Amino acid sequence: MSRLQGKVALITGAASGQGAAEARLFAAEGAKVVVTDLNEAGAAVAAELGANGHFVRHDVAEQADWARVVREAEERFGKIDILVNNAGVYKPAPLLETDAALWDLHYRVNQLSVFLGMRAAAEAMAKTGGGAIVNISSGAGLGNVPGIFAYATSKWAVRGMSKLAASELAPLGIRVNSIHPGIIDTPMLGENTPERLKFYEDMIPMKRIGTTDEVARLVLFLASDEASYVTGAEITVDGGIG
Repeated sequence: MSRLQGKVALITGAASGQGAAEARLFAAEGAKVVVTDLNEAGAAVAAELGANGHFVRHDVAEQADWARVVREAEERFGKIDILVNNAGVYKPAPLLETDAALWDLHYRVNQLSVFLGMRAAAEAMAKTGGGAIVNISSGAGLGNVPGIFAYATSKWAVRGMSKLAASELAPLGIRVNSIHPGIIDTPMLGENTPERLKFYEDMIPMKRIGTTDEVARLVLFLASDEASYVTGAEITVDGGIG
């Protein structure tokens, strides 16, 4: 049997990169997938999934948008079993080059969105007996990575929120885990200078950049019933950096 047969998943930031890979894999494993993104290219990803996919344009930093997306998911597929908080932004800059606008951008997209998403999805999941939330943090949320101050601190916050939510939501049958990708082949890599990217690549013991499919397979495990006793975990997928 497919690993997500009968499940309904909501994946943010799924128009490209890791989110799109997760959406395709989840659908292949039997899930109905609500693909959300501000980028209308998400509609093409959902169309690939046929009857198992549905696209909703979604500003993850707006509470009203979360209420609308959850309502639409329930109307379309009847419930929500899985939330993947995948949407994110990465604009590297050190502390002294980070202004309030850059800080606020990372806070809203990387951190506030996770809080709003967990709140909205947990309320929906509690009505149907539980579910699984997977929050995409970063290897930068586990260690000291200089030069990316706003991004790294927002990902540390995702790590902490995931731990606390796992404890609070466990009695409701809702599991919450965070994953911490390293250097993954996504459009975000283009934000780095060639020198910074080379520095990151040289850190990888496996001597290669990871793929979005490798991240998606970890997300699939945590979202599936195979991980039924896993909550509050922080798992790296980084080629050995961590």
